[in-house]
Amino acid sequence: MSSSVSPLAPKHVPDMPVIAGVRLATAEAGIRYKNRTDVLLAVMDKGTAVAGVFTKSKCPSAPVEWCRAKLKGGKARALVVNSGNANAFTGKTGRASTALTAKIAAKAVGCSESEIFLASTGVIGEPLDATKFDGVLGRLAETAEPGDYLAAAKAIMTTDTFPKVATATVKLGKAKVTINGMAKGAGMIAPDMATMLSFIFTDAPIAPAALQALLKSGVEDTFNAVTIDGDTSTSDTLLAFATGAAAAHGAPKISRASDPRLKAFVKAFNQVLANLSEQVARDGEGARKLVEITVEGAKTKASARKIAMSIANSPLVKTAIAGEDANWGRVVMAVGKAGEPADRDKLSISFNGIRVAKSGARDPSYDEAQVSEAMKAPEIAIKVSLGLGKGRDRVMTCDLTKEYVAINGDYRS
Repeated sequence: MSSSVSPLAPKHVPDMPVIAGVRLATAEAGIRYKNRTDVLLAVMDKGTAVAGVFTKSKCPSAPVEWCRAKLKGGKARALVVNSGNANAFTGKTGRASTALTAKIAAKAVGCSESEIFLASTGVIGEPLDATKFDGVLGRLAETAEPGDYLAAAKAIMTTDTFPKVATATVKLGKAKVTINGMAKGAGMIAPDMATMLSFIFTDAPIAPAALQALLKSGVEDTFNAVTIDGDTSTSDTLLAFATGAAAAHGAPKISRASDPRLKAFVKAFNQVLANLSEQVARDGEGARKLVEITVEGAKTKASARKIAMSIANSPLVKTAIAGEDANWGRVVMAVGKAGEPADRDKLSISFNGIRVAKSGARDPSYDEAQVSEAMKAPEIAIKVSLGLGKGRDRVMTCDLTKEYVAINGDYRS
């Protein structure tokens, strides 16, 4: 966790309302960090539905494997998250640690181990001593209260420079329902779901299958459209919990994601995901520029996504942005290497609304001074027009600075 906050951090942190059926508590368990909270316990009421999406890494962490297996039950009573140790690449010891953590949490909350969900973030390859949770989780279960999402978000930070929270309120039937979310992530971020840790809570009465469909769809243009460094974590986890408490106030019980009564809820749900995923991009390790890349005129949306990601993950593009250099030649390179349909002579490129290249060559009206001034802005928008079709997509990333190297050069040691 950095001592200095990213200059791209949001200027406003929302007040996070209470969600009926969710209680939170944090503590110092001494996993790795000293004098800071490093474990979060969220306790949910009986009947809470759960959904999740996870990393596509072929080397997933033990908690990811645990959650995948327990997700089939569709119900959750507690979430345990620790920072400082990812419990990944830890073999049988890692699996034993997850089992012991779940056992301790289940006893503390008074539920089945199958209703416990786990997530860990931090160093890969170091054994996680789950005995450190013994006693700690019991105290947390007793003291957990509806409320402090900001403290919860702080407890799960690693190289993050600020806690990431978002909220939305919307009508569902006759009731007002709330959606709260938190996330952590600053490096080892690349789309393959969920590219970090994120947890969403709502009091809407949504069945597990419907919640799963909403989550899977919602991540595609949010968390799956964010990259910091092109590296997919072993621990990526996004879990959503729906307590159903709003049913007591007139919210209809939803069993299908296609239910037309969900229209406003889905919009708000996706807005929370989008807000959190942008905050991850804003907190990219060493970032000084937030970068939005839009590709239009592609053959398909999928093609536009691949080209946009090729640009967003290019170290040459990202370092040029860090140096405030509108180097469209590097963008051209990234378009060409993507392996997607592209015609050099139809390509146009702009930086912050200023077109620098047109029809495969430098724009005739190009003004170096004007573009250089535009590149000083903290937010950079790169637009690429291919002129081949109607496919369009957008991804978020950040620049690549010397600080990124410094952070990752000694992260483990």
